[in-house]
Amino acid sequence: MPELPEVEAYRRLAESVVGRTIVAVDAPDSWYLKGGLEPAAVEEALVGRTVDAARRRGKLLLLDTDDGPTLGLRFGMTGRLIVDGVPGVDRLLYASNAVRPAWDRFRLSFPARRSLVVRDPRRLGGVQLDPDESQLGPDALSLRLDDLRTALAGSEAPLKARLLDQARIAGVGNLIADEALWRAGLDPARPAGSLTDAETRRLARVVRRTLQDLIQRGGSHTGDLMAARVPEGRCPRDGTPLIRRTVAGRTTWSCPQHQI
Repeated sequence: MPELPEVEAYRRLAESVVGRTIVAVDAPDSWYLKGGLEPAAVEEALVGRTVDAARRRGKLLLLDTDDGPTLGLRFGMTGRLIVDGVPGVDRLLYASNAVRPAWDRFRLSFPARRSLVVRDPRRLGGVQLDPDESQLGPDALSLRLDDLRTALAGSEAPLKARLLDQARIAGVGNLIADEALWRAGLDPARPAGSLTDAETRRLARVVRRTLQDLIQRGGSHTGDLMAARVPEGRCPRDGTPLIRRTVAGRTTWSCPQHQI
């Protein structure tokens, strides 16, 4: 599923369209357009514009245009970005790698038959113009200690729930949360506000390092815990049988021995 490492790969790929002029927009699935957008309105807003920048905030990819709107792309669980026929990632967990035209939900066309395509089999992503970036918290890849302190302060909610709350910290998904909490030795179900200052410092550091590590490895599915997230799986650190629970509404794997 696209979490921050995948969307960062998409952003890097999308940098290749910076400086290109949009000559056509194809939005065959109007449901994929969010905020009351219609295909004709998106076409009118973007055709003739030049892409000025490719940015990312959390799991949201942003394409700024010259004197025009910012295009926001969300990828849900199965969305992939393809530029000039090249996919941003080789593999997505829980998504088919088949190529089917019906799965192409949105396309920008550029001169010389070049293109940027969002391919999403399950239609869980979406396209917006000028998305409200203020609704997102600080980006997890550059998470500061004060940001994490603010996100956790006084909360009785499970620690994992606070990490997954995109309004508080943008970019942490289910796999990243489990991996970071496993590396930090913290129980996902523990009240978020119960962390000591030392634990909060450790978690802020581990979140950043985990993201940097998995970006380099090639995706959110490449974590050290990943292979053990199966029935009868054991902790890669100490060999203890992992426990599987639902925390913050998400399937969660953790080690009862060293995650406290």
